[in-house]
Amino acid sequence: MSEALTKSAAGPDTLGVRPFGRVNWIGLWTLYRKEVQRFMKVAFQTVFAPIITTLLYLTVFLVAFSGSDRNPVMAGQVVAYAAFLPPGLIMMAILSNAFQNSSSSLIIAKVQGTVVDVLMPPLSAAELTVAFVAGAATRGLLVGLVTALTIAGFMAFTHSPFQIQSIAAILYFSIAASLILGAVGAIAGMWAEKFDQLALISNFVITPLTFLSGTFYSVNKEGLPDWVPGVSAFNPLFYLIDGFRYGFIGVSDAPVMRGALISLVLTVGLIFITYRLFRSGYKLKA
Repeated sequence: MSEALTKSAAGPDTLGVRPFGRVNWIGLWTLYRKEVQRFMKVAFQTVFAPIITTLLYLTVFLVAFSGSDRNPVMAGQVVAYAAFLPPGLIMMAILSNAFQNSSSSLIIAKVQGTVVDVLMPPLSAAELTVAFVAGAATRGLLVGLVTALTIAGFMAFTHSPFQIQSIAAILYFSIAASLILGAVGAIAGMWAEKFDQLALISNFVITPLTFLSGTFYSVNKEGLPDWVPGVSAFNPLFYLIDGFRYGFIGVSDAPVMRGALISLVLTVGLIFITYRLFRSGYKLKA
């Protein structure tokens, strides 16, 4: 009798298990918000600082490659270098920031010993994957948008305004790029046990792939070594940048549909690998 009264006074669900259904939407949204707020609290460092680097690249390369004889020829069409370069720089900002967000979040949690705060709540491996990858993609896309607006203003000031040929291609390849590098960052963050190992991936994998992906040059340009197109064909970042650039200038070095298919396969495959690693607790559980 007294036990029943105690339960009634405390409420029927006070000590019970809270039902979440098939998806813990509250936990998923909370972790995603935490990932977004983590970089938004230092927005000048994470969102606006990359703009300075991008503008320096833009200024230096436009000065170095000014002149009609330096303009790349794509699909038999001469493209002004002032129109060719900006999309590559925007995509480079998206790629690097998406990778940095998820990788730094996990490695910091592991080094500081706070990763248990992520593993203890009732969040499934799928929910952890979505939250970390989506948080990284949000940073990548936000930095890309801010960078694009800044470059657009810079180009308008220099009388070389942006042109957009396909919004669909711009959105597709930017979202795919942010998801792919967000997943790669999560995988790298789980694998690395210290910041040196994470820097190893960034400096010896991500950066070379980015710089050899046609960001600053057309891979089919005359005068380049014969190995450049062959290497680019196996560089997944080349298809992301090439497809993204197509959305602005309307021409590409490789078939756009091929790039779209490769990007889709990479997105699904890397997100699945991230999910499997979270599910197994790879290097997260003692």
